[in-house]
Amino acid sequence: MTSATVRNVPLLDDDTIPFGEEDEMRDPSTGVKRYSHPYVTFFHLFFRCAAIVIYMFCGWFSDSFITSFVFVVLFLSADFWTVKNITGRLLVGLRWWNYVDDEGVSHWLYEAKKGKVNNHEARIFWLGLILCPVFWSLFFIVALFGLKFKWLLLVMIALALNGANLYGYVKCNFGANKDLNSAATDFVKTQIFKNAMEIMTKPSAQPTTARPTGVI
Repeated sequence: MTSATVRNVPLLDDDTIPFGEEDEMRDPSTGVKRYSHPYVTFFHLFFRCAAIVIYMFCGWFSDSFITSFVFVVLFLSADFWTVKNITGRLLVGLRWWNYVDDEGVSHWLYEAKKGKVNNHEARIFWLGLILCPVFWSLFFIVALFGLKFKWLLLVMIALALNGANLYGYVKCNFGANKDLNSAATDFVKTQIFKNAMEIMTKPSAQPTTARPTGVI
């Protein structure tokens, strides 16, 4: 049995920094911006982009499928762990995880930190999270129609790892108990209403009136 739960604060009994309080632990006298994580942002993109680059150009450096397979899987695994446990927590204040209770029931928890996040880092986080599975989907189509079944297996592993993080963070962002289709519909409706209001409230340009000229 499984269950999904939305939580704001996890149950932590050790010395780990509580979820959502990472920035509050910074020393304000250092002058460091509260939501600036340049190294975390770099590694959010590095592992997943490196896996794609190796997959595309591995034939230039080695003819061994096993070597290419191992390196791509290593980078994909590092990316999955980093995005799931570090970058999502620091860049957008989201985290998803799982535990099994004493009765053997699996619980999926989707947590969202209340408060502001750095808009630039959040944009990079979501772009990397969404665009990379799009690339792997294209590789899947190419490998499928090219009958490259051994590469197809590698692409399916990449889609599974990238897709798991994408699904988990989308659930965190929209809520675990809310249907994703309805969430997407609500988002589209909100954008349409917002654009309509901007058009209605935008001041219209005053027409210029030309003075008639004539001979008196």
